[in-house]
Amino acid sequence: MTGASGNLGKAVVEQLLGSGYQVSGTGLLPGAGESYMGAKIDLADEAATYEWVSSVIQQGAVDTAVLTVGGFAMGDIASTRSGNVQEQINLNFLTAYHVARPVFLHMKERGSGTIFLLGSQAGMAAEKNKGVTAYGLSKSLLFRLADLMNLEAAGTDVKVFVVVPSIIDTPQNRVAMPDADFSKWVTPAEIATRIFTKAQQPSGPEIIEL
Repeated sequence: MTGASGNLGKAVVEQLLGSGYQVSGTGLLPGAGESYMGAKIDLADEAATYEWVSSVIQQGAVDTAVLTVGGFAMGDIASTRSGNVQEQINLNFLTAYHVARPVFLHMKERGSGTIFLLGSQAGMAAEKNKGVTAYGLSKSLLFRLADLMNLEAAGTDVKVFVVVPSIIDTPQNRVAMPDADFSKWVTPAEIATRIFTKAQQPSGPEIIEL
């Protein structure tokens, strides 16, 4: 689990722990109990991330990986330079790839497992990408990664999903959009439940829209 201390991450960890999972995550969660093992890892560092994933695998097979780390940036094409794009790729794609790659290879060797990548509407559709150029481009790579991994895993019970939420109901989003209708937003708990359900029955569409 990456981003375990974030709004969505906490909800997913709570769901998994409540369902009897042992969870290893990036992020410290005081009071989470012995079933949660947290670590502070720089996911932009491929070597350090690989070492962490390897240490988790040594403790037991990984059945499910949920990768939520990422960040947002505004900017149309006129205001977006290549450096802005690279920053978002580093934050939204490489932090996921550095974990997903070794976990995927481990699952492929075992023949089973599920990986959940956190996509976005901007990364899925060009009309949603307007004004958030670097962010949308970086998120779009996650969809292609899922496609490639599912192709490579054909014939096994390994499945990679991309979770595409609408606006997530978080304190930060409520402050940023105080006039919005919060009842139309999806909660972290709802997303966590959907991920858990799909992990139990990993079939159907590979893009999970909420």
